[in-house]
Amino acid sequence: MKFDLRIVRAIALLAAVSFAVSAPAADKKNQAKAAPAQAVDSGSFGIFVKGQRVATETFSIQQQADSSVVKAQVKQTAGSDPVSQKSDLEMTAMGTLIRYEWSQSSGGSLTVAPNNEFLLEKISTASSSKPTEKPFLMPTTSPILDNNFFVHREVLIWRYLAAACKPEGGALKCQQDPGDFGVLVPQDETSEHVRMELVGKEKIQVRGTDRELMRLNLKGDDFDWALWVDEQDHFKLIRVAIPADNTEVVRD
Repeated sequence: MKFDLRIVRAIALLAAVSFAVSAPAADKKNQAKAAPAQAVDSGSFGIFVKGQRVATETFSIQQQADSSVVKAQVKQTAGSDPVSQKSDLEMTAMGTLIRYEWSQSSGGSLTVAPNNEFLLEKISTASSSKPTEKPFLMPTTSPILDNNFFVHREVLIWRYLAAACKPEGGALKCQQDPGDFGVLVPQDETSEHVRMELVGKEKIQVRGTDRELMRLNLKGDDFDWALWVDEQDHFKLIRVAIPADNTEVVRD
């Protein structure tokens, strides 16, 4: 599958965020002041179950000289005491996890950070003063794919496309071979194998408007999702369909 060469710049930017090799650092004597963080994406997703909006995820992705930061917050839109969750994901330019933090308004929090060559999760609850530790024999470049945060799926898409798409003959050629990832799901305190595959362009309706978007499938042991990104706008995630749960996620 080939895409216009103008998208190469978008892929290059996304690759920088999603685990491309960074350029060697300049000599410290010649280093200028650190450049300000660059906003790669920001916005919100509406989360709908059976057509009813149940939550909103607001997010931002910022790229710095040597790291990227993904921040997100999910808030319920119904109920007398709606619960909210927050997450902060920080990675090096090489894709190595620096730190992941999650917390919710009803109590409870967790962190994930490198522990030598692997990962260590620390879980705190309102009923315990000492965090519980859980090690994972996973490389520190393993993607974080936590529950409820769809921006994590966007970052995984970018990582997949950065590896699958190469410039060729004046266009960008994307292999449709699936990509396999071992991911960490911190809230479930578990690791999981997932597979992402590029399907191709599709015409779908988004908020009542016909759009041509690029479809990818994301599958795990107990889920099968369809995701659509806009190749004309830096491959940003636009829509997610989760038929088994009657759930749809749409960018606002």
